[in-house]
Amino acid sequence: MEIADFLGLLHPAIAVIFVFPLIGTVINFAWQTRQRRLQSLNEGKSKIPPSVGKEHKQLGDWLTSAVVGLTLVGLAYPIGKNIMKKQLWNTANFQVIFILLMFVATIASLVLLYQAKQKLWRGIFATLTGVGLVVLGCQDGVYRLTNEWYWSHYYIGITASLLMVFSLAIVQDIYKSYRWRLIHTILNCVALLLFIGQGLTGTRDLLQIPLSWQEPYIYQCDYVNKTCLTPTPQAPK
Repeated sequence: MEIADFLGLLHPAIAVIFVFPLIGTVINFAWQTRQRRLQSLNEGKSKIPPSVGKEHKQLGDWLTSAVVGLTLVGLAYPIGKNIMKKQLWNTANFQVIFILLMFVATIASLVLLYQAKQKLWRGIFATLTGVGLVVLGCQDGVYRLTNEWYWSHYYIGITASLLMVFSLAIVQDIYKSYRWRLIHTILNCVALLLFIGQGLTGTRDLLQIPLSWQEPYIYQCDYVNKTCLTPTPQAPK
């Protein structure tokens, strides 16, 4: 394996080591928070400590940052690889600068979203974060599988990231309105299903991505007929 291949493993490695365990922890605290609320309504008190709600909120914030960061890492690898392969800094330096600024702007918008208190600013920074993810995802080099979008790792991942950003934007409203709490619950249940889909499609894509030295041969294969060129035997020296 070359350095490029190891860099390609950063995205799935971070997902397995950090993001997916964090998802499980957030789900556990979410369930305890709901159970405590129901027990308090029905019985007047609950044995579940009130701190679970605060811990759920804190870990949920961490999860949003982790998912958006993981998405940016996943996009940075193919975009950077495409820039290096085509040497775009020589032929399209404005495009390279634009891509770098989009990464910076997306991260900055997410940071400001955490700081925003007013609903208007939360909406603005959430929108800017989402736009940044979508614009970066439209760059050359990103494997989107658009013709089969319903099981595309890219589209499922972008949708999950956008849902997490939206959930972060409305988190301050769920304490004031039952409607927003219900929306928050539904969106995160959908996001959980998307994360499961990410685990499946990510594993599939890892099987399809060749090593750097294999690319010239693999990409000549006929994927429709599932055939590859027969290597030309070399004459003995």
